[in-house]
Amino acid sequence: MLSKKTKYALHALTYLAKKEANEPTLILEISENGHIPRKFLESILLDLKKQGILNSKMGKGGGYFLRQTPTEIQISTIIRLFNGPIALLPCVSLNYYQRCDECTDEKTCGLNKVFIDVRNETLRILENKSIQDIVDQEL
Repeated sequence: MLSKKTKYALHALTYLAKKEANEPTLILEISENGHIPRKFLESILLDLKKQGILNSKMGKGGGYFLRQTPTEIQISTIIRLFNGPIALLPCVSLNYYQRCDECTDEKTCGLNKVFIDVRNETLRILENKSIQDIVDQEL
């Protein structure tokens, strides 16, 4: 399940993707239009800026804007940034691997094999979906 932070990040990015390229948007505007608590949004936007997904402009006419095009921002990237692993089991995660405490042999574990397939299909979809796909669904 996606965390609120992940959902808010996706909503904020979708909102910014609908704006003119490099047009700074105030946090207050994003917050009000996305129904996202402002303080929570500030933290999310800072994280997105640190990751190189957003940029910001200070002063009058300032705000946040996309640094990448909406087609370049994969949904999988945002999920990993705010939600952590995409895999449902730690022993099948590509980026957050951990051995399961109860498993004696991953090579013969049926659960491991099934959830590798689930992970692969989930990644196939999420890595081929971008913020632009969300925008396209809304228009």
